[in-house]
Amino acid sequence: MPHVILCRFGELFLKLGNRARFQRVLLDNVSRALAGLPGLSVGSPHGRIVVRVDESNAPTADADLMARACARLSRVFGLVSLSPAEVAALDVDAISAAAVRAAAAAAAFPPVAAAGRSRPAAAPRFKVEARRSNKRFPLPSPEIARVVGARVAESLGLDVDVHHPDLRIGIEVADDGAYVYAGALAAPGGLPAGVSGRALLLLSGGIDSPVAGWLAAKRGLVLDAVYFHSPPYVGPKSLDKVMDLARILRGWQAAESLTVVGFTEAQKRLRDAGPAELAVVLYRRMMMRIADAIADRNRAAALVTGENLGQVASQTISNLSVIEAAARRMVLRPLLTYDKVETTAHARRIGTYETSVLPFDDCCSLFVPPHPATAARLIDVERVEAQLDIAALAAAAAAAAEPVAL
Repeated sequence: MPHVILCRFGELFLKLGNRARFQRVLLDNVSRALAGLPGLSVGSPHGRIVVRVDESNAPTADADLMARACARLSRVFGLVSLSPAEVAALDVDAISAAAVRAAAAAAAFPPVAAAGRSRPAAAPRFKVEARRSNKRFPLPSPEIARVVGARVAESLGLDVDVHHPDLRIGIEVADDGAYVYAGALAAPGGLPAGVSGRALLLLSGGIDSPVAGWLAAKRGLVLDAVYFHSPPYVGPKSLDKVMDLARILRGWQAAESLTVVGFTEAQKRLRDAGPAELAVVLYRRMMMRIADAIADRNRAAALVTGENLGQVASQTISNLSVIEAAARRMVLRPLLTYDKVETTAHARRIGTYETSVLPFDDCCSLFVPPHPATAARLIDVERVEAQLDIAALAAAAAAAAEPVAL
């Protein structure tokens, strides 16, 4: 039987006039995610994305290929779930046989060998869910579920439970065959990366900014990342840490590139120019200016930060407003209302937490006073900046910024 991976998308159905464009972007992203895996082709029949596996591969190669493909697809924004499936002929006996194989594989025991054999202990209770988009198929969906369910119960000795099943066997009857599978793997959902434009993520080595980037990508943004590095106060291991975070995000299609900005000179000049309590706000405003210049080069329409309302002393409404006033672009803060527990839990789910907590600081932790300002005023900050050629400092840092290979 042909093997496929059936990929489902949810929110795209709500986009009406934009649905076709969004689906094209999602198809491209699926193809990119599978790049380098042999023997796969991607199509979009009957409201699904279907990844087909070359049938000439050996069965063991097919299994390994399917596992690797599913792992990659489970990280594609826009997909909500996916299922390895067989494509059965449009015949109820063929569909039933495929359902028995799927259920046996999922339940991890072989079909009943002899009539009257008792149900194995701890065997799952199951339900068959049928969907018939091909209205020429002679049986309606409820009848397909009844007939196939009876065959599975008879062949495997399983009990049916339509209300609280342990195992769901899916059947989707389409024009080109019946797709039969057992269970589904979760995918992140959201919108395909790219449908909402491009933005620049201010990426640090902490917990927050990688999660912010992931959430921004989930809403359809293509992201480049920028990291502010302050040697010799911050060592090379801090840069390695941020590069590792960028690679994790790239695996989610949540970062396409990383640019490193040498921030030492600007940071020291700002530290020496004004009151210590304004230092963090001054640093963040300079980061906004430099990020704007890099975003110009990358044609990014917005900046994304991991800032959170009230999480640290510098992240008050007053301070965030003063910081944002230095930017020429919209500043997106996906974590604005999250608490640290929520952000940490999300970091664990997406695989960035273990890297983020490595004990290597970045420039955000340098020269921070014991009591930073919590209600900075724009007039006071601009008075300090007027002592320096702020535009020249920002331009020099942006010009010297270097992309790094991920």
